[in-house]
Amino acid sequence: MLNQYYTVKQAGSHEIIIQKSRFIGYVQRVNTEENAVSFIQEIKKKHYNATHNCSAYIIGDHDQIQKANDDGEPSGTAGIPMLEVLRRLNLKNTAVVVTRYFGGIKLGAGGLIRAYSSTTSETIKHIGIVKGQLMQGISLTVSYPLLGRVENSLHQSPHILDEINYLENVELVVYVHIDYIETFKSEMINLTNNQVRILLKDKKYIETEINAAP
Repeated sequence: MLNQYYTVKQAGSHEIIIQKSRFIGYVQRVNTEENAVSFIQEIKKKHYNATHNCSAYIIGDHDQIQKANDDGEPSGTAGIPMLEVLRRLNLKNTAVVVTRYFGGIKLGAGGLIRAYSSTTSETIKHIGIVKGQLMQGISLTVSYPLLGRVENSLHQSPHILDEINYLENVELVVYVHIDYIETFKSEMINLTNNQVRILLKDKKYIETEINAAP
C-alpha cells in the first residue's frame, strides 16, 4: 500500500474557448482500465458529434497503466500532452477526456499541445486535487480527568480525532499518519504519565483537499 497518493477530488468538467474552438475537459477517478475505457466511451457517446474526444489515463499504485489517444488530432498533439499533465501532478487512478468542437481556426501542432494541456490543467484545477494519506486508527482509553489534556493535545496536532466515546472511561479514536505511530504512542504515554490504554485499530486512507499541485 502507498503511504500517500494524489488524485482528483471528484468527477467533473470544465469548458474553455481557444481561438473559437470549444474545449471541454472531463476528469474522473478510475480504479481499473475497464473503468477508464467505460468513462471515455460515455463521454464519446455524449459528444458523438464533436470533432475530437481525446483521452488519457493513469492507473495503478506505481502508474503501471498509462494510455493516451489523439482521436484524430495530429499524432502527439493531444493525448500525450494530457497524459503529461497527469504525470506532472503525480495523479493516481485518474482519467481525462478533452472534447473539442472545431471553431474554424487551425491551431497548429504547438497550439494544439498547449490547448489540450491547458484544458486538462484548468479542468483539474477547477475540480480540485486531494491528497490521500494512509493512516492508522488508534484507540486511546483514559480516565475522565485526563480527557481535557489529551483532547487539547490532539487538537493542536496533525492527527485526526475521529470520535470520542464516553464510557466507564473515555475512548478517543484517532487516525495517525503511518510514519508517526510509535512517536504518537510515546507522546500519549508521556502526556498521561502512562495512564492510557493504547490499541491499534484499522488502517485507512484519509483524504484532504490541497490548494496547489504537489
